[in-house]
Amino acid sequence: MKRYIGGSQNKHFILFLLFVGYLVDYLDRMVMSVAVVSIKEEFNLDAAAVGAILSSFFLSYAIMQIPGGWLTDKLGSRRVLIWSIIVWSVFTVFTGFAWSLISLLVIRFLFGLGQGGYPSASQKGIADYFPRDERPKASAYLMSSNYFGMALAPLVAAPMILFMGWRNMFYVIGLLGILLTIAFWVYFKPKESTALLKENSVPMKELLMNSGLWKITVMWFAAGIVNWGLSSWIPSYLMEARGMDLLSMGFYAALPGISTGVAMLFSGWLLDRFFNNSEKYYAAFGMLMSGIFLYLMFTSTSLVAAMVYLNLCMVFKSFAFTVAFALPHKLMSKKVIGSAMGVINMGAQAAGFISPLVMGFIITLTGSYNGAFWFLIACSAISIIAALSIKKNNHMEQPKDVDLLA
Repeated sequence: MKRYIGGSQNKHFILFLLFVGYLVDYLDRMVMSVAVVSIKEEFNLDAAAVGAILSSFFLSYAIMQIPGGWLTDKLGSRRVLIWSIIVWSVFTVFTGFAWSLISLLVIRFLFGLGQGGYPSASQKGIADYFPRDERPKASAYLMSSNYFGMALAPLVAAPMILFMGWRNMFYVIGLLGILLTIAFWVYFKPKESTALLKENSVPMKELLMNSGLWKITVMWFAAGIVNWGLSSWIPSYLMEARGMDLLSMGFYAALPGISTGVAMLFSGWLLDRFFNNSEKYYAAFGMLMSGIFLYLMFTSTSLVAAMVYLNLCMVFKSFAFTVAFALPHKLMSKKVIGSAMGVINMGAQAAGFISPLVMGFIITLTGSYNGAFWFLIACSAISIIAALSIKKNNHMEQPKDVDLLA
């Protein structure tokens, strides 16, 4: 009789722990989008320099995705998760000590290296604790944390900056990493065999030659341009183009994360129930609607209507997000899932580097946000094309018993 390696006794608690880890992950990274308004004034920076600060994190984060996935498959999820949390928390604290533009760029780059191991390791954690048929839905639930983290960041950062300043805000939230590290050290203990990990040969060449993997990556890269462009620049847009104060901006900037996080909780179920084996259409439809609502958002003269459209834009964009992280669990084995997720997430994080930077230059050159939003709409179209190009035979199907022990 066979049993599953990870067991199921505490899998739901482990999913909750990974969820909380991602909340802190996103809180630590996204508070910069709020803090940069104050940093811009203190350091006398233009929009292009702000874009560089926002992008520097994503450059190193993208670079770390494939190595992080490979290390996860070789060393196991527990080691990579714990070290990732320690490193990113240290550099969150260091952000508060920044004294110049250059120092901020360096600190944010190193911060990104620290966070780069968490995505693949958390997905590997799901594979460690959940049987194959439960992984896509568990992954969708886990990734909803990203949007709740985006929502949490402005709600936490805006009042903290107002009452204690941006530097103290970074000191305080960086200390959350201590509690998170302890929690993972005590509770996250997958039943990984050291011998099996040493013997695990990750077929990177075969993986990188897989066309389906790259189509998913391109789809999520283009969708990531929209995701990170909006996440990075919406706080500044609401204050500069819509005339909001800091606290009002914190509230309105949090709404898309809340609505999208709730939508993500149902998105995995919708995908599994109505789009099984038709995931590409689910992603393409989501990006089509996302582009339409983005256009309506920045052309609307009504603030209330613009906020409704922004929320709908982010909700529909999450369809592609769900597919990007759920489909590989369905098509690939636990043996390579860390590396596969590293490749896919590299695309999204490369988008996180490119999008704020390009938008910053467009805003500086044109003096308006409109051109930057048109850039995001064009990327929505690219994501649709990439999603529709995915074919059923573009994957590395593995035997179902690959995750079982005798």
